[in-house]
Amino acid sequence: MKKSLGAKTLLFPTPVLMVGSYDQNGTPNLMNAAWGGICCSDPPCVTVSLRKARYSYANIEECKAFTIGIASESTMTEADYVGIVSGRNVDKFAVCGLTHVKSDLVDAPYAAEFPVVLECRLLQTVELGIHTQFIGEIIDVKADAAVLAEDGLLDIMKIRPLIYDTSHKGYHGVGPLLGKAFSIGTSKGPS
Repeated sequence: MKKSLGAKTLLFPTPVLMVGSYDQNGTPNLMNAAWGGICCSDPPCVTVSLRKARYSYANIEECKAFTIGIASESTMTEADYVGIVSGRNVDKFAVCGLTHVKSDLVDAPYAAEFPVVLECRLLQTVELGIHTQFIGEIIDVKADAAVLAEDGLLDIMKIRPLIYDTSHKGYHGVGPLLGKAFSIGTSKGPS
């Protein structure tokens, strides 16, 4: 029998997303957010949920844009740091030694050191209790050549993205391919 744990934010895996935005003075900021993911295929959209008290909240509302960088095992320390301090008080790019890149498609920055970035135009906001869900239309996905597979698409094992453990507040990596989606299940019966 399963044990009830109550209504909690326990879902696995949870991504480690680097949300990039500009403040009203044009200063770039990054924050670490775990409440997010793909929310629509057409148009391609991603969501990230933030509390109103977060510095990035007002930035996204003001600029109507944000970026999502994918944190990797090699950027774990920087990814954690940008989730610890506020951009109100600290230039996170400078402290972490990250390279600020201004998106050429949306009014938001990203850090060159994160291997994949989604450039997003704010499409909609949804108020949800203590969080607001920002839904961004993905205008472009940019990736370092080093994380692409031979077919030109992203290779998860080359990216080595971080996964956040909501239970124990830790970072994990991804493991090897276990089976092909939309294929392995066909052995169970007629399709």
